Amino acid sequence: MTTPAPAVDPSSGRRTDGAADLDRLALLGRLQEAFAADVDGADPAAPVPACGRWRVRNLVTHLGRIHHWAAGQARRVQETPLGRGPFDLAPFYAEQAAEVRDTLAALGPDATSWTLLGNGPASFWRRRQAHETLVHLHDLRAARLGSATAVGREEPVDVPAPVWADAVDEVVHLFAPRQVRLGRMDPLTAAVGLEATDLGWSWTLGDGDPAVVARGPSRELALVLWRRLTPSEAEVEVLGDAATLHTTLAAPIVP
Repeated sequence: MTTPAPAVDPSSGRRTDGAADLDRLALLGRLQEAFAADVDGADPAAPVPACGRWRVRNLVTHLGRIHHWAAGQARRVQETPLGRGPFDLAPFYAEQAAEVRDTLAALGPDATSWTLLGNGPASFWRRRQAHETLVHLHDLRAARLGSATAVGREEPVDVPAPVWADAVDEVVHLFAPRQVRLGRMDPLTAAVGLEATDLGWSWTLGDGDPAVVARGPSRELALVLWRRLTPSEAEVEVLGDAATLHTTLAAPIVP
């Protein structure tokens, strides 16, 4: 038996029911610290599973650039270009991570920022950057261990289930609708139900009654939506029309 997941306003990243929110700024700091530690032990030339031609050097540079860009968005200024590189990965990442974290701390959650949905509170970037770092920390560990499935067995990213569930919610209520609005994908022709078995929470991706339901822990659902694991690799239970789930996951529901 599941209940709808707590509603989160995608424009602010805050729960709408008045309940306590995740401390996403503290979460961001912990995830950045773990990412930075893993950079030191990773081969820059190692391939990153589920990320096409990316190597670790591309992954680290990407996340550093995203942090730098997000800091500018939060301040409502055009970021200063960082140059083409190559960069000394560990200090490069540490500098950009500190910039976005310190920027968000200084602004506070209510400052007006540029967001992916227009002007909105800086709290948006606390959530977005935490999730960006969460998924890419998984990627970095997958590169070091040699596969995405090995991360869960050998070195899972240690965050509570509600954090992974929040990443699911962001795909359902922010990214997938935004991809449709931007013309990057057509509206889904059939809805997909998502049930987090560890929390008893559920979401519906798309409109209408679900033609298929994917059931599994929050972590696995998030990584399936971000195309880091297939439903089979994640051992997600699929109830209903499996072809609909396959078609949905093949669509660009995330950037």
